[in-house]
Formats: sequence, structure tokens, C-alpha cells
Amino acid sequence: MKRTKDVVELKEIARRMRVDILTMIHAAGSGHPGGSLSAIDMLVALYCGAMDHGPDRKKTDRRDKFVLSKGHGAPALYAVLAECGYFGREHLKTLRQYESILSGHPYAPSTPGVEITTGSLGQGLSQANGLALANRLDGRDTFVYAMMGDGETQEGQIWEAAMSAAHFKLGNLIAFLDNNELQIDGFVSDVMGIEPIGKKWEAFGWHVQQIDGHDFGQIFAAIDNAKKVTDKPSLIWARTVKGKGVSFMERLAKWHGTAPSTDELNKALAELGEKA
Repeated sequence: MKRTKDVVELKEIARRMRVDILTMIHAAGSGHPGGSLSAIDMLVALYCGAMDHGPDRKKTDRRDKFVLSKGHGAPALYAVLAECGYFGREHLKTLRQYESILSGHPYAPSTPGVEITTGSLGQGLSQANGLALANRLDGRDTFVYAMMGDGETQEGQIWEAAMSAAHFKLGNLIAFLDNNELQIDGFVSDVMGIEPIGKKWEAFGWHVQQIDGHDFGQIFAAIDNAKKVTDKPSLIWARTVKGKGVSFMERLAKWHGTAPSTDELNKALAELGEKA
């Protein structure tokens, strides 16, 4: 599945995915809306445009792969996987339920389309490194994409993985940093500051681009630029808004891991142009 949709279509898909995210978290009574909403535009760009993938490609290694290191953003990943036909949309309403194929964090053995099990923060970039190294060793010219949360980069393992990826010159690895500036305990800058982001990643040997993570034109341009860099891994540093698309959720740490009530869901759906 390669880029066949224009920006207008992608924006509509992202709008529908925001509806799916909120609806499934409300049904579950738990989950992480804020970081799912901040990440969804980038995931739509990847799965509905940039990546070479699809349910029919699952049994071949000659496909692009994605690792959601910020595993609590699983509702966003599930929404796009359903959109791309990896499983039926009826499964979305079973998020976090017993025997559902959709766990609270991505779980590869049960969820079609999930490449790597994630959830413990800080580990996904290391796993993406392994996939990228395997591609090189096996002579595959496909790409590995990963997405980290900004609070997640407070984890030491992220920086070990960053050093490793640069050391092995993994030009086939493209990582996104979902920099929405909030984590469960508040502002990232208050919990443990991670600035200067660009200079740090560049110092670790990465090619760095800063973009608006909600602008499809910028997302695609950054991916295209990253693909041209063959001698080092690439970081797409995406400035985003926690809870993007729902006014009363935006830029509030409260919505990191809180499910909306029925009234809140209805209000959010109305803002998104969807009937409850």
C-alpha cells in the first residue's frame, strides 16, 4: 500500500480515526486518548501513504515495518490497522476486553498487523534497531519506522539504542518523536526536561528534521528526505498537540490516560463532526 490518497482524503481518514479512538476508549472505560490523538496524523500518513505494507504482505519480509515504542498509543495504531484491512472494524469496540485481539498495548501474537509487542517504555527503539539490522543482513531494501513519546526519551535505553543505531549506520531506520510536551505526571519539561532535542539527537549521530506533526505535507516531505539519508538513522521530531482535535482535551495532562465519560464522548464527537 503506497501513497494513493491526497491530503483532503487523509485529513478525513484522520478525523474518522479520532472518532474511532475516542469511541473505543470510552467503550473500554480505560485507555490513553491524549497521546493517541497527537499521534494519529503521523500514523495515517505512514499507513495510508508512505509505507509499503498491507495484510496480503504479512507473510513476506519484503515490507516496511512499524514499531509503536509508545505502546500506550495503541488505540491510534488499532484504528489505522482496521482502516487498512488487517482486521474487521467490529473488533475496535472490544479494546481491552477479555479475549479481545486488541490489548491495552500492542501485542504481536494476537493482533494482526502488529510487528512487535510494546508497552514497557524505552524498548521499542532497540527493537526497531534489530529489525533494521536484520533487513540489512538479509539484503532487504525496506524501511523500519518507529514512534517514541517525548516522555519516553527520559529512559536510558532510548539513548543506548540511539548510539547503537548511529554506530551501525542504520539509514533504513526512521524514527518519529511525538513531542506533545506532556506525560502522565504533567509537562515533560517539569518532570525531566529533554531539551535541546535536536542538538542531542544530532550529537548522537542522527539526521534530524523538525516538523509540525499534524501537517501532512511536512510529514511526507520529512519521510522523503529521511529516505535519502543512507549513512545514518533519521529522527523526525514532530511538534504535536496532546489531545489534538478535541478542544477540551488539548494540552492537558489529565487526558494522558483517562477515558471520556458518555457526555464527554458526545461533546468530542460533535466537535469532530460525528453523531454520537
